[in-house]
Amino acid sequence: MPEKKTYVIVGANQCGGSAAETLRKEGFGGRVVLIGAEPERPYERPPLSKEYLRGEEERDRIFLRPPEYYDEQQIELRLGVRATQLHTREREVELDGGERLGFDKLLLATGGRVRRLPVPGADLEGVHYLRTVADSELIASEMKSARRAVVVGAGFIGAEVAASARMSGLEVTILEIAEVPLERALGTEMGRIFADIHREHGIDLRLGIGAERFEGGQRVERAVTSGGESVECDFVVIGVGIDPETALVERTEIKVEDGITVDEYCQTNVEGIFAAGDVANFPNPFLDEQIRVEHWSNAQKQGVAAAKAMLGVREPYAEVPWFWSDQYDLNMQYVGHASEWDEVVLRGDVAGRKFAAFYLKDGRLRATMAVSRPKEIAASRKLIPAGTQLTAEQLRDEDVDLRKLASGE
Repeated sequence: MPEKKTYVIVGANQCGGSAAETLRKEGFGGRVVLIGAEPERPYERPPLSKEYLRGEEERDRIFLRPPEYYDEQQIELRLGVRATQLHTREREVELDGGERLGFDKLLLATGGRVRRLPVPGADLEGVHYLRTVADSELIASEMKSARRAVVVGAGFIGAEVAASARMSGLEVTILEIAEVPLERALGTEMGRIFADIHREHGIDLRLGIGAERFEGGQRVERAVTSGGESVECDFVVIGVGIDPETALVERTEIKVEDGITVDEYCQTNVEGIFAAGDVANFPNPFLDEQIRVEHWSNAQKQGVAAAKAMLGVREPYAEVPWFWSDQYDLNMQYVGHASEWDEVVLRGDVAGRKFAAFYLKDGRLRATMAVSRPKEIAASRKLIPAGTQLTAEQLRDEDVDLRKLASGE
């Protein structure tokens, strides 16, 4: 009887959990080992800055599967264990206790690590980062007794945490070094709109200014800005982005460039070793470029695609990126990926917070951001991969049916 193969997944997160599930759904009968540095089984991260942070969602609901699922599916959970070294020639992963775990195929779903702010006082009690469920619970406990919070960084995590804190009744100050919130993702024009939204909800939004240091005794009491201003606070949340977690492969021959480089089948340059999720830099056929995406949808779908590729299914991973952000009572959705654009075309009612913004490059739609306009998102899912030539007039005119443009009518 042939010996069963062992497939190892490093990263017991949304991506890794989805991959493990898929291996079993697709009929893989060998050994599946899921290694996670956190003590928790796979869970979804989006609620951590929103519903779960505000106490509106029960803990059990954030997990992908109940505990018994992994026993039933014979998926070995190795939680609270960190993979420290990868031996590609020996086909082994070394764990922090010294154990070496052999594999036939390996999926790296190591995700990202929070970017630390190297300023004095960042190690004081009450200064937090948000990446894990434990982080979210700690910040939530702070919110229950606090009156004033400082959020450093107005990217999506910072903006969502600030909105959640404000919705919970706290006084909130945001310090953002850029000209506007969400500038890197949405650009200056759209960032100004979100700046207005936060200020309308009572946020003290300070732009073009960073955190120079944090002061206090054992615990943070104030943030001092790069402009010399002092902002009193009960706690701080720093959200200045994440970096791809590539430490495991950096002493190997696996190619790393803004994440782990993979092909259209999620495979690295080393046979039998795959990568997916936040850590993977992959070719997108619709956008004609290599991209790395830090969103729930990509983690979920690419985990599935990588698992199928491990089983020999040759289906290129070809998805139009999509994500959402809930801030206050607004739902924002974004489809596509625009690192640069010629113009941003607006459609709808900006003042009424029901509009879409289309990012055009050389007459092609690269991305669409919409607030309370799901139809534009649905149409853009088809327009972007179709590569349809569009004009600003067509996109701006609400009498033009974008679904017909997508179907070539």
